[in-house]
Amino acid sequence: MKTSPAHPLPKAEKRPHTQTRFGVEWTDDYAWMRDDNWQTVMREPSALDAAIRTHLEAENRYTEDALAPLTALKDDVFAEMKGRLEPTARDVPMPDGPYAYFHYYRKGDQHGVYARHAVADKTPEDETILDCDALAKGTKFFDLGDVSHSPNHKWLAYSVDEKGSENYQVFLRDLKTGDVSPTDIDRSAGALVWAADNRTLFWVERDENQRPYAVRFRDVFDAKGKTRTAYEEQDPGFFVSVGSSDDDAYIEISAHNHTTGEIHRVPSSAPQTSPVCFSPRQDGIEYSLHDQGGTTYILTNAGEAVDFCIKTGTSGQTPDQWQDFLPHKAGRLILGMESFAHWIVRLEREDALPRIVIRNMKTQDEHAIDMPEAAYGLGIKSGYEYATDTLFFSYSSPSRPGTVYRYDMTSRTRETVRVQVVPSGHNPDDYRVERISITARDGETIPITLLARKDVKTDGSNPLLLYGYGSYGITIPAAFRTNILSLVDRGMVYAIAHIRGGQSKGYQWYLDGKLEKKVNTFNDFVDSGRALAALGWTAPGRVVAHGGSAGGLLVGAALNQDPDLFAGVIAAVPFVDVLNTMSDTELPLTPPEWPEWGNPITDEAAFHRLRSYSPYDNVAARHYPPALITGGLTDPRVTYWEPAKWAAKLREHQTGDAPILLKINMDAGHQGESGRYDSLKETALEYAFALDCVGLS
Repeated sequence: MKTSPAHPLPKAEKRPHTQTRFGVEWTDDYAWMRDDNWQTVMREPSALDAAIRTHLEAENRYTEDALAPLTALKDDVFAEMKGRLEPTARDVPMPDGPYAYFHYYRKGDQHGVYARHAVADKTPEDETILDCDALAKGTKFFDLGDVSHSPNHKWLAYSVDEKGSENYQVFLRDLKTGDVSPTDIDRSAGALVWAADNRTLFWVERDENQRPYAVRFRDVFDAKGKTRTAYEEQDPGFFVSVGSSDDDAYIEISAHNHTTGEIHRVPSSAPQTSPVCFSPRQDGIEYSLHDQGGTTYILTNAGEAVDFCIKTGTSGQTPDQWQDFLPHKAGRLILGMESFAHWIVRLEREDALPRIVIRNMKTQDEHAIDMPEAAYGLGIKSGYEYATDTLFFSYSSPSRPGTVYRYDMTSRTRETVRVQVVPSGHNPDDYRVERISITARDGETIPITLLARKDVKTDGSNPLLLYGYGSYGITIPAAFRTNILSLVDRGMVYAIAHIRGGQSKGYQWYLDGKLEKKVNTFNDFVDSGRALAALGWTAPGRVVAHGGSAGGLLVGAALNQDPDLFAGVIAAVPFVDVLNTMSDTELPLTPPEWPEWGNPITDEAAFHRLRSYSPYDNVAARHYPPALITGGLTDPRVTYWEPAKWAAKLREHQTGDAPILLKINMDAGHQGESGRYDSLKETALEYAFALDCVGLS
């Protein structure tokens, strides 16, 4: 990819900032891009330092000019992607007592409508409860944090973010009159939970450093009522969340980091009651609670259950007092569970594929729902009702559109209630889906999911987009994504590398890709690309790497390790300034992330380890391929200066003529553009860039 932009190549000023730790001295020339007033910038982007704004705007102008020759291709890709979206897509209505609640789009909608209808009506009429496009009108960014109806179905609480900083304002809507009442809740983390009295609302509040640290509650209909604190976390390494138990009997407050957690419960019928800790946190132990038939079932990794097990216990017991219900089985990772009045349902993964297992709690018989394909995505669609024999679940494969089923757990029969429609047309038989395994440099086998045109040949001629993530135990499912077809239909092979750091092969797969073993993640990705070339799926120099957030760290580390493997790199909101970020205790995610990466402030081994692979710290004079790097000014997760600093350093050390392009969204955060169509424009730009890198423009 070569460019001749009208605007000059941005050359970031160098202001050396030198640090010394554990006897090591290192200099960061671009540390000045971190605005000292960043907390204010998150809430008021106009407060950004003028010099930083000038630099970012110059980067954006340069990138816009550099990518201008791809405008027609980008527009074509966008039109294709838009054509595959159902203009009036409608979710499956989920019953809750007298009503069923759902979301749908009208033609042209960016955000859609939340609605309900009466379950008893044979020909029910939709009742709009929240028109999101009307709310978003006139905003540059709009994100809905939560939409929560009261138990008596009379009120709607919802939260809105108009900056991208994930600070949500909370509003109430009278579902009879339609009147909207603002509240003074403006630092909510998004989630909203009603107590059983239909008056008390619980939410999570962020602190001055953007961390969700406290659960507040109040009677929202008492004008003189005070906001009260249900729970406030004192350890900055733990985040707080709030939700409801499966049977809605409790408000559940969770304090957790990536490896440890504890749950506090408040009876929903007595919201003023002080929370009770079910079992105090113990380092390395995670658990969730599910009530059924008077017994509390606990999904946990206690007792060295690496792939999790299910136990029973009571409040106040320690994990060693819990009793086995479903013992641990190595290689069978229990991903989650839900309890119903007569059932327990669990989603688990074994042999790298998910399955749903249902247990009848009267008979203790259990069965798995059969799935037909070799690679697929599967999910339980959580509903509102506890006393039901109906389960909703979704299924798709890389070539087959998503289907939602209504499953009768008693008769073991399923009914199709929704099939994803591709308006522009789609034939699954035109595509080839494969799940293969390659051998990494240390002998481990790495699963890879492949999607290609059916007529593709493994002769080494194919361009290939290699996608990966590999952190926090997050597994990229082999699901249907219509956007990818714009690459595949043009002759690219799409590959997902299920590398260590995720949980494709169990929880141990995650443990083998974190802390002192983190380098396995990067090696697996590079080895996947090399192996796919050796197998004829592609060739060195024909691979485009794609990753976002921690996946941006992945592609950044891979780029430093083997730049010649790649024809191009797409790094979306990339976490690339690892050493500096994990040393900055003011940032929202730093203390909670230490169990994932290590603490380079106090741990010398962690310091050297992070310094050894941090993409920003390992940029060197190399012939780098074209890179498209994106970020968001109000992103609290990966702050804007990480991609900005990395782009400047890559460009400084580039020995070839391939462009290093930076695009910072000045009106959005971690998720980029809001709205179903506006977000597609960002994806279309990335894919046009990928296609151009391999000569398909």
